[in-house]
Amino acid sequence: MPTKAPLLIIFLTVFIDLIGFGIVMPLLPIYAKRFGTDAHGWQIGLLMASFSAMQFIFSPLWGRLSDRIGRRPVLMVGLAGSVVFYALFGVATTMESLALLFTARIGAGIAGATISTAQAYIADVTTLEKRAKGMALIGAAFGIGFTFGPLFAFLGLPADETAHFELSPWPGYAAAILSGIALLIAWFKLPESLKSDVRAESRVIFDWRSLSDALATPSLGLLLAAWFLCVFSFANFESTLSLLMREVQGSPMTIKEICLLFAFIGLVLSLVQGGLVRRLSGRVDEVKLAVFGAATEVVGFLLLIQVTRSYSLGLVLTALAVIVSGFAFMTPSVNSLISRRSDPAKQGGILGVAQSISSLARIAGPVAGNVLLATHLVYPLWIAAGVMLVGGAMVLVAGKRGKDFPGAVGH
Repeated sequence: MPTKAPLLIIFLTVFIDLIGFGIVMPLLPIYAKRFGTDAHGWQIGLLMASFSAMQFIFSPLWGRLSDRIGRRPVLMVGLAGSVVFYALFGVATTMESLALLFTARIGAGIAGATISTAQAYIADVTTLEKRAKGMALIGAAFGIGFTFGPLFAFLGLPADETAHFELSPWPGYAAAILSGIALLIAWFKLPESLKSDVRAESRVIFDWRSLSDALATPSLGLLLAAWFLCVFSFANFESTLSLLMREVQGSPMTIKEICLLFAFIGLVLSLVQGGLVRRLSGRVDEVKLAVFGAATEVVGFLLLIQVTRSYSLGLVLTALAVIVSGFAFMTPSVNSLISRRSDPAKQGGILGVAQSISSLARIAGPVAGNVLLATHLVYPLWIAAGVMLVGGAMVLVAGKRGKDFPGAVGH
């Protein structure tokens, strides 16, 4: 099967769906606060965590299901779910219903948990040499989606942040329309990637066998632990960045400007992961790329700590560019390593475990980060740097201990 066309379709479907996600995310705290959440922010925190919590639970389910029935139908269901629940987000906005907002985010989390299936699709249609390049497409789609999404959110905010403005349901409806377009593209253009001779025979969908499979494979357990630490570190930073920029002495940033800051993060991620990382993948060993990425992130966190001592917009942008570039190197490289060391017949399930671990880290990271932020402004950044350093070291050790699965080749 030619690989370029399916990869392009996977990129387009993930990209369009992620634009919708990027539109909604910056507006969640504003909407939730308007709907009357508690003063201590627990409900907003739970709302922000609900999406990742559902991904943590459902990623292995979707992954194992795709191992049994194929990747395409699972991706179709996920995109259809995104259409429904982003539309419900618009309805919740009109009704100013926190309960509906929670329902929309929980449903969108379940639907969005099919990213691991998209990764398995890429693994199906790429050779070992091109595996990291294929995985980088997912990261590029995330980056571009998160670039345009916050820009749309920026346009939806009032010029005067203190003004009482009417909330519009159109961000939710726009996200639903974009997911609908992605669904149509996939429906008409995306072929099935998983051959019948490598499909899993087990009829059990939701169990812990995928985790057992991963832990039974040499070096995979260590890679998954390193993956948790690296994602935890970035999620810790990412979830506290808005408050950090508002509280740093001398910072003039408004909420609209912080939306632009997140758009900048998405732009850097897409340029580095879709350009530089793809060019280096296949030429440079994934372990080296991942360790370089982790070390780069540590440097970026240290630069951002300096911002808290002496604010400078130039230093802020430099620090963010360094952090995001490091993350762009680390993410596809670790995913590629996990894929290369997995049995192809169990790849969807194992990648689902990896995605689930990522979601768990994205639940724990923001909770820890915001607790630390309330204690001291720089604590989240110091923890992010330390945890990322340990994660990078674990990837290095795993790289030396393990080897590729004998049958882990493109199909």
